[in-house]
Amino acid sequence: MEETKKRVFSGIQPTGVFTLGNYSTVRHWPKLQDECDCIYSIVDQHAITVRQTPADLRRQTREMAALLIACGIDPARSILFIQSHVPAHAQLSWVLGCFCPFGDLTRMHQFKEKSAKHPEDINGGLLTYPILMAADILLYQTDEVPVGDDQRQHVELARDIAQRFNGVYGDVFTVPAPRISKTAARVMSLQEPTKKMSKSDANENAVVRMLDEPDVILRKFKRAVTDSEGTIRAATDKPGVTNLMSIYGVCTGKTFGQIEAEFAGQGYGVFKQAVAESVIDALRPVQEEYKRLLADKAYLDGVLKDGAARADAIAQRVLARVYKKVGFLQI
Repeated sequence: MEETKKRVFSGIQPTGVFTLGNYSTVRHWPKLQDECDCIYSIVDQHAITVRQTPADLRRQTREMAALLIACGIDPARSILFIQSHVPAHAQLSWVLGCFCPFGDLTRMHQFKEKSAKHPEDINGGLLTYPILMAADILLYQTDEVPVGDDQRQHVELARDIAQRFNGVYGDVFTVPAPRISKTAARVMSLQEPTKKMSKSDANENAVVRMLDEPDVILRKFKRAVTDSEGTIRAATDKPGVTNLMSIYGVCTGKTFGQIEAEFAGQGYGVFKQAVAESVIDALRPVQEEYKRLLADKAYLDGVLKDGAARADAIAQRVLARVYKKVGFLQI
């Protein structure tokens, strides 16, 4: 008897461009598609918790689809769709909101951080964002959600809501678990190497984006923070150098020991140049495929339309069951 694959759901906002930190994760996606039943959603509804320029959001949504495919998502093996194209996400979100205590929402780290960052626009969507995320996950009977430590709290809330709902109405939702990658390297800021590299960082020299031109990548690495020691080795008191070694390892597959041996007796200038070149070489095929896909609008839109239909077929079955459980009259 064939073993049923675990279902994995990932939601990606169409704002900003993937960084090297994202690359360290997405390079494993082709293999993940072999092991799991994968569903990827470009979550445009989440994006508007912060005010967006409509034309930019539309453009970035299509660009994100091209980038995801260029990174290895195969629409024939996975479902790739836009969140707002499947109305069940918003519909289930309302029901789940009635099973989530208000206090749970106010304790969410992201709400606190974004409220502090955008005090002029603390809107209701920012508060209820985690409920929509729970709907995204539970709508597909998801087994695992690939997340970093910073998103683990959202998966825990989805688990709590699922268990609360199941406790009242029976075994309706699969209770999801966070899937923390054991292979993705933690890529830090080039300017503040004790902080995670973030696509929303205001300092452009801190972030290497997957679509940066080679000369831009080289310039950013030349400006990367290191230390005054001048020795290429990994250590907790050498966060800048250790971060560069991690990045070089991601792009070349080499271990810290191999990197230390390769650059023994050489200075930071030589090492930074080598790291930059390894990143440029690693990203080149992704960038080329991205440009090719983006030029074929009809193909991209066809993929997204087909993905939405496939996602909707799953979502409607789950939503109908939820509606019946809570007592909504269905005619």
